[in-house]
Amino acid sequence: MTDSGAEAISPTAHATSYVWGRNGLSYPELVTRQGRVMFEVMWPMMTVAGLLGGPTLESYLLARHRTIDALLERAIEEEGVTQVVEIACGLSPRGLRFKQRHGEKLTYIEADLPGMAARKEAALARMGALSESHRVVVLDALKEQGPNSLTELAGTLEPDRGLVVITEGLLGYLEIGLVQGIWGRVAETLAGFRAGRYMADIQLSGEADPWVRVFRGVLSMFVRGAVHMHFEDQPAAVSALERAGFKEAEIRRAMDLAETNDVRDTPGARMAHVVHAG
Repeated sequence: MTDSGAEAISPTAHATSYVWGRNGLSYPELVTRQGRVMFEVMWPMMTVAGLLGGPTLESYLLARHRTIDALLERAIEEEGVTQVVEIACGLSPRGLRFKQRHGEKLTYIEADLPGMAARKEAALARMGALSESHRVVVLDALKEQGPNSLTELAGTLEPDRGLVVITEGLLGYLEIGLVQGIWGRVAETLAGFRAGRYMADIQLSGEADPWVRVFRGVLSMFVRGAVHMHFEDQPAAVSALERAGFKEAEIRRAMDLAETNDVRDTPGARMAHVVHAG
């Protein structure tokens, strides 16, 4: 994916940053005016969905984000994983929140294409948040090897400390072949670590709430391209993950994975599916 191509996707990074900010999950330095404008454009549709008892895009984004947070916390606390690479990190506050929680024992690397990486690095620098154990790097998830690839970055990490790789909000914008390529590279990378986990969100066409299709249409308009649902159901997606090289994989709704009622009982938790593979 070229950096110019990513410019079509980056508007959603701004919108999600505003959602996290207005719900107390982010920081003013990571919330943009562009994100607020996008959110206000979508607000009337979300209001209608809420009045009709359906999930809103906001509740979906919060459910998937908080569920991945819970899975990451479990990997750190129960499996002793102390290295994280978040690919296509955008303006996500996760790295900063987890570094504040776990301190120097955790290495958190935020990775994105040059334009967004520079923006994220500048924001974190203004906050005084950057360090050797919390840094931003340029990474192209579609590169198989060489500079700015996951393979190259993984070579700088410590195998004995384990590794979690996260891709939140990325897969839906890529064609199936590109998704399978990313999964293969992530699985191969994790195989070189004492403990390895992959976490992501995914949309399944056979289990999609009618509102999901509405939201896909809105997102497609903003990113000026298709938003994909690659698999019919959970078994099909799990099978693809296993073919990519993961020894174990599960895909479940956020409502089934969430550890707290404030996530589990939201309409968005019914709509959000999360990948957890290792």
